Amino acid sequence: MYPTNCRYTKEHEWIKMDGATGTVGITEYAQHELGDVVFVELPKIGAKISTGQPFGTVESVKAVSEIYAPVSGEVIETNAALGDAPEKINQDPHGAAWLIKIKLSNPSEVNSLMDAAAYQAYIAEKQKETSA
Repeated sequence: MYPTNCRYTKEHEWIKMDGATGTVGITEYAQHELGDVVFVELPKIGAKISTGQPFGTVESVKAVSEIYAPVSGEVIETNAALGDAPEKINQDPHGAAWLIKIKLSNPSEVNSLMDAAAYQAYIAEKQKETSA
């Protein structure tokens, strides 16, 4: 369910690396918890983002949720298609519905994020806690 070529945060963002550039989005789990996404607010190209700090929001029929930066860097591209079709996040959160691309200021930050197996274990533990 979770691509093995991505790294994951406890706030349910993913990043897929390509050299010193990373593509960032929210996970399948996050979109499922949010429900139907109706609006996405993303930073401007050139914006500096910092690990663990909010860089945008996703609004659903249930709530508005902040999106947190998995790593630090500069926004080099945003997914403009989400402005017209935010529901893509519900349909393809790990693919066409990526949010931003960033040039990492410190690529080694990715090493502190969870791999797919660790993220799946983290979600399983969270689901146990909420159903207990």
